[in-house]
Amino acid sequence: MPAAPLVLLAAGGTGGHLFPAQALADALRKRGAEIDLATDTRAAQFKFPARAVHVIPSATLRGRDPVSLARTGVLLTLGTAKAWAMLGRVKPAVVVGFGGYPTVPPLFAAAVRGIPSVLHEQNGVMGRANRLLASRVTAIATGFRTLTNLDAALRSKVSFTGNPVRREVIAAAATPYAAPAPGGKLRLLVFGGSQGARVMAEIVPKAVERMGADWRARLRVVQQARGEDLEAVRTAYGKLGVEAECAPFFADLPDRMAAAHLIIARSGASTVAELSAIGRPAVLVPLPHSLDQDQFVNAAALADAGGAIRIEQRDFTPDRLAAEIAALAGHPDRLSGMAAAARAAGTTDAAERLAELVLQVAGI
Repeated sequence: MPAAPLVLLAAGGTGGHLFPAQALADALRKRGAEIDLATDTRAAQFKFPARAVHVIPSATLRGRDPVSLARTGVLLTLGTAKAWAMLGRVKPAVVVGFGGYPTVPPLFAAAVRGIPSVLHEQNGVMGRANRLLASRVTAIATGFRTLTNLDAALRSKVSFTGNPVRREVIAAAATPYAAPAPGGKLRLLVFGGSQGARVMAEIVPKAVERMGADWRARLRVVQQARGEDLEAVRTAYGKLGVEAECAPFFADLPDRMAAAHLIIARSGASTVAELSAIGRPAVLVPLPHSLDQDQFVNAAALADAGGAIRIEQRDFTPDRLAAEIAALAGHPDRLSGMAAAARAAGTTDAAERLAELVLQVAGI
């Protein structure tokens, strides 16, 4: 029997990059492919389903000063050399990158070796690392139907697939949305990721405080909070008499999303993809100050579809949030409409679409 084709996935070691890669790995294995992963040291906390994991040196460009530029350049050069040697050993049929600077060495080395490659852009705006690679890859897959800054000369490479979501998300999507009953409990889920949990810890409990005793008696809050914020958040809800569960991490987040009436979150590509796949209404607060403003664009896509309310962080005040929660909770039909709109914007078969494109590019 012929050997199973090997697909090398390249993804930075965060959930935002690894979860879509994991979904693609599952879809490719169903089609008989073997999977290797090229990533950075952060991926050690994830149990990625791969035959082998290759740790490749890389660095994110964090400054324009000569020292930062030199450091990034040296690490990316070392990473590319290591990736070039690794590709010669494992001989993948195709390399697939999921964005971030850890994908630069493997995909650049693949281009040098003439190995077919696919770049998946998860956000509504192409990131800096992906812009660096776009002209060198064979095909570009997109998580959103439009990219705001794509070079017109590269449009012939582009295919819309949507953002792959984990099997846990697909399972959670089977739970239909049930709006809160009049006067009944309102289940609120709050999370923000490692970069965004602090503002949630600062604003959401204060917003709940402003909602009044009757509203507080109805709330059931599940909130992700960083370790340094955890006790303060728990204490705040305790003083308000609000039923709350707080933790730094929820392993069963898709199930908790499915159980929520309303979600307050950042708007990373994976979060938006999971919200729309499961079909839940949300208040989205894009991470500010990013050079590409990717979360702002992502949130706009779901807000324009009617599935979310986008609030810029400068406007994300306790008073504004309290008013939004009360307005939504007071109109369950509006929550149901937002849930339906979010679901209509989702793409639950994105992993299968991307798998077909990857195998087509590989000539398999």
